[in-house]
Amino acid sequence: MAQLGIVTYNIAQDWDVPTIIKKLTDLDFEGVELRTSHAHKVEVNLNSAQRREVRKRFDDSDIELMGLGSAFEFQSSDPAVVRKNIEGTKEYVRLAHDVGAPGVKVRPNGIPKGADLDETLKRIGAALHEVAEDAQGFGVEIRVEVHGGVTQLLPNYERIIAAADHPNVRVTWNSNPTDVENGSIRGNFARVASKISVVHLRDLTDEQYPWVDLFALLKAQKFEGFTLAEIPASADPDRVLSYFRSLWLAYQPK
Repeated sequence: MAQLGIVTYNIAQDWDVPTIIKKLTDLDFEGVELRTSHAHKVEVNLNSAQRREVRKRFDDSDIELMGLGSAFEFQSSDPAVVRKNIEGTKEYVRLAHDVGAPGVKVRPNGIPKGADLDETLKRIGAALHEVAEDAQGFGVEIRVEVHGGVTQLLPNYERIIAAADHPNVRVTWNSNPTDVENGSIRGNFARVASKISVVHLRDLTDEQYPWVDLFALLKAQKFEGFTLAEIPASADPDRVLSYFRSLWLAYQPK
């Protein structure tokens, strides 16, 4: 069965690490993806002792630090910008290794205005290959979010993954409205199903997305990874997350 966690973007953006651990434990969640730029401050500027402290806090808890969520992207037509994002990803991989997170999320983020689609998809794929090869040496997955205008369309996203051509490039399914064609996600899901490592869930009250089908598809392939609530901030986050967990349980196939 899949596991339940959260992305700190944005429901937990104001929580430090001890607060994240306490609240998720109390709410009966199992893991967390820490998004960069938020109040927990698990960033590349942490020194060795601080990294060990973060790791120990999670190791001593029932909450799994299942990944780090970066905003690195590789679609720019400027080689210097792509290189900066590649090197930034490599730094983040080392942070993930040190704090005990088994994966780093990156993303495509659309196509630059006027850029050639095929060339851009190949450029993203080449960058992913490089960072995946680097990360493999640290035991860290590169998890590519299905994200961005044009790039989140599964036929294009599938081409990115094919261009990356590396076993350490994994998929973060993002539960986008564009997944749905003729009322179903089955065709688009099948394009990347074998490489899905993590699932981001939007608000489960969104009745336009076929959540029942998603959870059935995950169960059919014996998915045991994390499904993560990636939902907006709230004035009452504990109550919202409690309801989220109840809906998540209700959607699980029998």
